[in-house]
Amino acid sequence: MLIPFNKLVLSDSNVRKTHNSDADEQLSLDIEAHGLLQNLVVTKAKKRGFYAVIAGGRRLRGIGMIVDRGAWEPTVEIECKLLEGSEESASEVSLAENFQRLAMTPAEECRAFQHFIKEGDDTAAVAKRFGQTQRFVDGRLRLAALAEPIFDALASGKITLELAKAYASTDQHDVQLRVFEQLRHSYSQTPDNIRRTIAGQAVAGTDPLALLIGEGAYTAAGGRIERDLFSDVAADSWLDVEIVQRLVGEKMEAEAARLMADLGIGCVWPVASTYSYNVKTELKLNAVRLPPAPISEEAALRIDQIHERMEVLVELIDDETAEDSEARDAEVLAAEKEYEGLETELSELSNPVRVLPEEWKGEVGRFLILSKQGEMVLEPDYYSEKVLRLETDDSGAITGGSFSEPAPRGGDKTPESAEAAAPDGKKISQSLFDQLAVQRRNILAASLLGDPGLALDFAIFSLAASEYASDKGTSISAGRPQDPARGDIPQGTAETMLAEARDALDASWREPKSVVDRFIAFRALDDDAKAAWLAYTVATSLEAKKGYGSAYHPVHALLGTLLEIDVPALWRPTSENFFDRISKTQCLAALTDVGGAELAARYAASKKPDLSAACSKLFAGESIVEPEVRDRAVEWVPPAMRFDLAAPEVPADVDDADDADGEEGGATDDLGADALDGPHDDDAIDGHDGNGGADNDDDDGAGVANDQIADEEAAMMG
Repeated sequence: MLIPFNKLVLSDSNVRKTHNSDADEQLSLDIEAHGLLQNLVVTKAKKRGFYAVIAGGRRLRGIGMIVDRGAWEPTVEIECKLLEGSEESASEVSLAENFQRLAMTPAEECRAFQHFIKEGDDTAAVAKRFGQTQRFVDGRLRLAALAEPIFDALASGKITLELAKAYASTDQHDVQLRVFEQLRHSYSQTPDNIRRTIAGQAVAGTDPLALLIGEGAYTAAGGRIERDLFSDVAADSWLDVEIVQRLVGEKMEAEAARLMADLGIGCVWPVASTYSYNVKTELKLNAVRLPPAPISEEAALRIDQIHERMEVLVELIDDETAEDSEARDAEVLAAEKEYEGLETELSELSNPVRVLPEEWKGEVGRFLILSKQGEMVLEPDYYSEKVLRLETDDSGAITGGSFSEPAPRGGDKTPESAEAAAPDGKKISQSLFDQLAVQRRNILAASLLGDPGLALDFAIFSLAASEYASDKGTSISAGRPQDPARGDIPQGTAETMLAEARDALDASWREPKSVVDRFIAFRALDDDAKAAWLAYTVATSLEAKKGYGSAYHPVHALLGTLLEIDVPALWRPTSENFFDRISKTQCLAALTDVGGAELAARYAASKKPDLSAACSKLFAGESIVEPEVRDRAVEWVPPAMRFDLAAPEVPADVDDADDADGEEGGATDDLGADALDGPHDDDAIDGHDGNGGADNDDDDGAGVANDQIADEEAAMMG
């Protein structure tokens, strides 16, 4: 029967509850082009004169889109089949209708589109007829043109659609088949690896070389580009590598000549890469150490003035005879701030910028390389084929004076190892042996991909053996960090735990003398013993802070949060490890944190040594104070000992949206900025800035996942 569209509503008995707006729009275009090919199934609705659709909800929405576009009238009559029966039977019909539908396979779609193209239609017409985008049709046609063995593998289900798309990133059958045969029986047959293998025989459109010369210059020189129809990112392949290399060489050589003339130096080496290490090694260049720049008379005078003023400030700060008062505290605070400023100025004056001596300019050169964005970048360091030596003139000034030819480094030597024997028993050359060694290593690496368990054992073994062995055959290493502080560092619970963990490790595998026997012995350990070695090695590899500054690694704050570390259980501030090392004002600030201004006022008149001892006792929970003050004191730690995790920055224009498949996007972890930002003064301790302002913008689900945990973190940190 025919029913006007405006008399149709979707039934609550329709079992399909999820929608995909993109798929619905494609169906809408198909219905508009061909009409409704299958009727809707309806029952009488509760509202008189209306009918409820129990099968065909997507078609109903598609017709609604056509009406919204104005292509059809709201009163257009729709072919429907009327069912009589209960609500249960209506749901059964809806469920059966959805279960029995069978979509075309990708291979069938490819052949169908190819048929209509052969009949004379173009891709735009085919796309319109079937309610698809032209890019979708082009992609299916590219798949239809795959080399026959690969298309047959797709049609028979031996490879997935995503793998077929990866092979179709090139239209050259010989390349497709070569890569297919290379990877078909390998664990490495993944879309990414297929594309990388294919792209290795061309230059990617996103490669720095391509970005440097630009598509216009490349195509103008006769270069060909192969488009990847299955990638949302520009992943085009530039097929004529010789043209790319020629254009890059011309452009970089011209820039190198210009820079060499402007700088007045002997050479600028252009390197068509993002790094120059290999070229430096190949050219056997020597790094040039510039002589220190002389300090001017004005700078020397200012340095003397700074030293004199710093001595005065030290006496003022350390004056034990001065009476404690608010004015005295303010005076000390100002003196400490001035001292810090003078230290910075002194460092700048004492280390002037080094300058290249005039007599060296003709003997040195610099490297011109590429950034990842395809920009030419001049590296700052100087190199020379000769060994440049510094000299001191009669006045004591250091200058660039002499230089000499470098000592010979040996040519193509003959290696001594037994492995380097040729078929006739004689030795092969060192350079050939080195090349064979790399190829042999690559064979081992490719084979190791298929045994993740062995790879994991070897990785843990290599990490655990880092501290005493260097002949492990891998660059995997867990070197000990260079701690910024050495000597008599106060020991506590954490240090004891680390020592006990070290003593508990099963070190029996270290007894054999050869690395082969040691690895065999290590593999014989049970999983718990291996896990203990991994945990200990990673734990003792952690760095204390970032470089030479006063900032922490943000990832340490995340690790501490995930581990729910109770810092007060492992570390308490004492006179030795903290209060003796900070000013009286800072001690009083700590008291204010836990007991307010009233508690700080009780100790305001105390001398610094007495105040430090009182703080040490109070924060250990050994002082007689109000219970709530004691509870806060035993939980308090300074900002520099906390694992405060900053809340992630969420862009204002980010909304929850369905992805391309109609599935909801993953929920963002709610770390709770207020919950995690405990009250603290980031400048309370020697200029430290807490945990360095961690920026946690990862979407991998790591972090605090609910408000309950966030509240517990806040209680722990504040």
